[in-house]
Amino acid sequence: MLYRILLLLLLCSLSSIATAQDGAVSGRITADAGAVPYATVILKGTPWGTPTDADGRYKLEKIPRGKYEVLVSAIGFKPVQRPVEVLPGSEITLNLKMAEVNATLNEVVVTGTRTSRRRLESPVAVNVLDSRIFSLTQSNTLSEGLCFQPGLRMETDCQTCNYTQLRMNGLGGSYSQILINSRPVFTSLMSLYGLEQIPANMVDRVEVVRGGGSVLYGSSAIAGTVNIITKELEESTYTLSSTSSVIDGQAWDHFLNANVNTVNEARNAGLSFFASHRNKEAYDANGDGFSELAELKNNSFGFNSFFKPTARDRIDVNGWSINEERHGGNKLEGPADRSDQAEYRLQNNLVAGLNWDHHLRGGNASFSVYGSAQHTSRTHYTGIDQSDGWGNTKNQTAQGGFQFNYSLPDFFGGSNTFTAGAEHQYDYTFDEIKAYNYLIDQKTNLTGLFLQSDWDVSPAITVLSGVRANRHNNVEGLTLTPRLSAVYKLGTTTQFRGSYARGFRAPQAFEADLHIAFAGGGVSLIRVDPNLREETSSSFNASVDFNKASEQMIYGFTLDAFHTRLYDAFVLEEIGTDENGNQLLLRKNGGNSTVMGATLEGRLNYDQRFQVETGITLQQSRYDEPVAWSSEIAGTREYLRTPGTYGYYVLTLLPQSRFTASFSGVLTGPMQVPHFGGAPGVAEDVLYTSPTFVENNVKLAYRFIIKSIGKDLQLSTGVQNIFNAYQRDFDTSQYRDSNYVYGPARPRTFFFGLKFGLM
Repeated sequence: MLYRILLLLLLCSLSSIATAQDGAVSGRITADAGAVPYATVILKGTPWGTPTDADGRYKLEKIPRGKYEVLVSAIGFKPVQRPVEVLPGSEITLNLKMAEVNATLNEVVVTGTRTSRRRLESPVAVNVLDSRIFSLTQSNTLSEGLCFQPGLRMETDCQTCNYTQLRMNGLGGSYSQILINSRPVFTSLMSLYGLEQIPANMVDRVEVVRGGGSVLYGSSAIAGTVNIITKELEESTYTLSSTSSVIDGQAWDHFLNANVNTVNEARNAGLSFFASHRNKEAYDANGDGFSELAELKNNSFGFNSFFKPTARDRIDVNGWSINEERHGGNKLEGPADRSDQAEYRLQNNLVAGLNWDHHLRGGNASFSVYGSAQHTSRTHYTGIDQSDGWGNTKNQTAQGGFQFNYSLPDFFGGSNTFTAGAEHQYDYTFDEIKAYNYLIDQKTNLTGLFLQSDWDVSPAITVLSGVRANRHNNVEGLTLTPRLSAVYKLGTTTQFRGSYARGFRAPQAFEADLHIAFAGGGVSLIRVDPNLREETSSSFNASVDFNKASEQMIYGFTLDAFHTRLYDAFVLEEIGTDENGNQLLLRKNGGNSTVMGATLEGRLNYDQRFQVETGITLQQSRYDEPVAWSSEIAGTREYLRTPGTYGYYVLTLLPQSRFTASFSGVLTGPMQVPHFGGAPGVAEDVLYTSPTFVENNVKLAYRFIIKSIGKDLQLSTGVQNIFNAYQRDFDTSQYRDSNYVYGPARPRTFFFGLKFGLM
């Protein structure tokens, strides 16, 4: 017995001596934006390592005496390495600060849940398009930059006025909800030209959710949500830039932009101002005297401001204005109604928003009160052979709501943030051309009540669930749209996500109905079936997101599969002509349809020497029964103007040096494009399969540092659509089918620019 006691004492003594010979290293990992959670901290060449917690803290224990190299890596940050000497019985504190690199993987996003979350932790997959991509791809407007996001495709739908729409996951523009600063004031009328009207210098970033996500943003986000977040305030600075482009050696396109930010010393108030001027000449691709790219004159300006009256309150006020004159066709030097064929738009958009956030005492609860409004007025002409095609448009939208958040830090072993609220949206659209007996006079009211649970079940599992009750004045009764999303985090490198969303679109006029095209020697008008009823949808998304950071490399990929089933889908069918011989199309309920496919995106940053971001989508969009888009030929089950393959790439050399070279491109696969007869050489309607297009671009930039004033001057030059991948068979003369347009939005274009300020 005595022997056993002595042996036990000896073992304890030896253990104490061994413990005394070990040490520990602990600390906190931060960046400019705050803590860096889930960073990997290792001692190089040893088995010791650990991830940081949600507050960026770490601790390495039982480390033998010696000298080591501490290596910290995290997605979206440049790795940090520091020497450390571990002494027996001591704990060394080593706090390190990381620098962000050109990656948006770990950025804080708000669109998925309307509460701030790290992108990799969000239960809803969120992609971020930031000002860096706009710069690298020489995207001067929002529409030009959206091409460089997975699952998104910008499409030009008119040869004369260049009306565009955003297609997401194979669905048309009206299936996507476009927000401005998280508010749905981007109306159907604004969608006609608005994405091209918004200058890139107005945008801080764009957050994209493909498929259904949070119930907080309404029911119309069937394809997804695009949240345009305008310039935010960080510090007092200013930037001036100018870019000039020459389109195919014929037409000039000039941009002049300015940004000014000011923040007070206490950092509780600030104002950001942005302005842009654009002047673009018309471009004629085939020499027939009629433009393929319209003449544009655009002036945009706006502001963002914030004020923090107390530590628990923040008030944001923003507003902006866009005034644009757009003229396409021929004889552009004179009045539109003196042309053989022309479209003319004089449009002014005014948008304003107010948001008040208040955090209650105790820190577990907060609420937001918000409101926004927009007013659009438009004088327009759409005519042929000097007809009386003048019209006027008015559009007003107002939206207001209340949101309450309550966090339970101990909820069945995890934490949960409950969100409840209500909002109402009013929209009035009036559009008339008396000569064509064309009139849209539409008022819609949509009220929504929502409840959402954002439940961190465990450090590895988060479930986002909710339901929204919608009351639309054109739909009988309440429409419930439940949504469910979840993420499972496998270690620090991999996330699995899945979601289900129910949606609906009310029977009303959409952006395509507000566009009048030319076809068959006259104009083409869209009528809305008086018996049109709501369209409903069920959407499923599943994805895997893998990202890994090493000492010199950050790489990863995302694979996303989507399946959307539409019931009573809206379709367009030709129904003959009116008394003036103009073509009539009817928007009606068809049968059901299915859109499904997958998107693969990849990313790689090697030691800040080069960076690659790319994505490709493969999909199929089909109706259950053929749709008779033409009265002359058989219908088709395939969605029109919807390629089965599309994608993009952005390759950057030396992304953080003074000299930067960037290469980018957009792929558009074959699609079926309707071509109505009536133009020279086009005797009857035909369904044309377009070729594959790859638009390649290059930009070279060099940044000079002017030390005496602490500012930078950047000079840049490059070519867009280097190999001139452009449509070759545009219709000619005033009798052309103006909707017969496909492929890249511009031919080969040379540009040069300068930018002065803090970059």
